[in-house]
Amino acid sequence: MNSLFSEAGKLDLPNCDIQYFPNFFDTEKAHFYFNALRKEVPWQQDTIKVYGKTHLQPRLTALYGSDKKPYSYSNVTMHPHLFDEKLLAIKQAVERKTEVIFNTCLLNLYRDGKDSNGWHTDNEKTLGTNPVIASVTLGQERFFHLKHRTKKELKRKILLEHGSLLLMQGATQHHWLHQIPKTAKPIKERINLTFRVLI
Repeated sequence: MNSLFSEAGKLDLPNCDIQYFPNFFDTEKAHFYFNALRKEVPWQQDTIKVYGKTHLQPRLTALYGSDKKPYSYSNVTMHPHLFDEKLLAIKQAVERKTEVIFNTCLLNLYRDGKDSNGWHTDNEKTLGTNPVIASVTLGQERFFHLKHRTKKELKRKILLEHGSLLLMQGATQHHWLHQIPKTAKPIKERINLTFRVLI
């Protein structure tokens, strides 16, 4: 276990409830899911508005759900596809581990080191007061950066490995920002599945 975490997989930082589970899926199953999702998911690239300027998102995305409830973030509104058999199997495995029932999954495809996700919190009203976000990584490992909103000295980075699960819950989104930064290293593709509860 990474030394940042306790034996139970909890990150030892104030004002957050973050757990990390490496090898949540074994290598064979993680490979299978990566290859299937890369080929079968209808990936799209949306435009987002940042500080009044419109840009193409630096990654591809897709939204799946238990119903047709849309999800909006960064001036983007996405309409979900219904969960298919493979995504349902992943979702059910995550639900058994977290004891949370999720109804939405936002998928991200990071094609190379230029694809990224800037500093943000998952704090949309539709996610409730204390959002629960369960993040599965398939493919290329990437660093996940955290920084505290007010205590500038509090920063961490976690290497999210192939087949791993990261769980953020409690007051985390109120106090911490996170990102997947760009990297100049030549790297392969990463698929990230972020399971959420839309209310």
